[in-house]
Amino acid sequence: MNAVNNGVAVVPDGQNGHRSVAAAVAEFLDETRLTKKPKTLAAYSTALAYFVESCHKLNLEEIERRDLLKFSAFLRDEKEQAPRSVYNKFENVMTFLKANGIRGLVGKNDWPRYTEEEPETYEQEELDKLFSKCDAEERLWYEFFLMTGEREQEVMYTYWDDVNFAASTVKVSHKPDRGWTPKAYKEREIPIPSKLAKSLKAWKAKSAKDCSLVFPTAGCRPKLDFLDCLKAVAERGKLDSDGFWLHKFRATFATRCLWAGVDLRTVQQWLGHSDMESTMRYLKPSRSQHVRDKVNEIFA
Repeated sequence: MNAVNNGVAVVPDGQNGHRSVAAAVAEFLDETRLTKKPKTLAAYSTALAYFVESCHKLNLEEIERRDLLKFSAFLRDEKEQAPRSVYNKFENVMTFLKANGIRGLVGKNDWPRYTEEEPETYEQEELDKLFSKCDAEERLWYEFFLMTGEREQEVMYTYWDDVNFAASTVKVSHKPDRGWTPKAYKEREIPIPSKLAKSLKAWKAKSAKDCSLVFPTAGCRPKLDFLDCLKAVAERGKLDSDGFWLHKFRATFATRCLWAGVDLRTVQQWLGHSDMESTMRYLKPSRSQHVRDKVNEIFA
């Protein structure tokens, strides 16, 4: 419209043999909106907005290797993105280009690099201090995170129907009534310790009978502030709140299961990972007293 108002002839997309970057982005995001979750759409939207900001080519066919290298540097220098964030946004743009039939612009060594950090886990001393500062409700929240290894949204959307008290299991399941599905659309069942099952049973007895959620807020809505509450408990206990976050419970669950001898395939299933490599990240060297005794024995 601006072009027409300024007397510039506008060639409809495709008539000159080229495809507009703007039109391709809009079409890609429309399809993503229809087929992916809102979080995925948001990630693609941000990455492509940054790409359009860094690359001023009008047509897809004009994009070349140098534009992608400049995009990577733009994210790092102009947007001050962390290395992992640079990689993720670069990957999203490459997915967009691939969807439009554009491949082979960059080589393996052109991709941004980042250091794969080892997942952090809670030490038992940290957990003891944290739980000592929790009230009964808070303790149940974070014991549930720790003893199921569930992701935040999976905990938010846990229904009482998902909890099997007889079998001591909890299920991660699709919630069509709330428009929520598990990651990768895969349901799964996780065994829980008897102590957690007992705590949940006592909690259910006191819960509202007309609400399906295990951890609701007012109006039977999913609880959205687990992280804020965790930080508040840490600060109440004069602990460093920066050292407490929700995914750390999941990492602790996975690491402890693997240290206890549960096989990788089973832990992969419990965590809901699509590939074994994601699970293997948690196969960290044990720091148990038994291991320390062995080291002392070796170098006695």
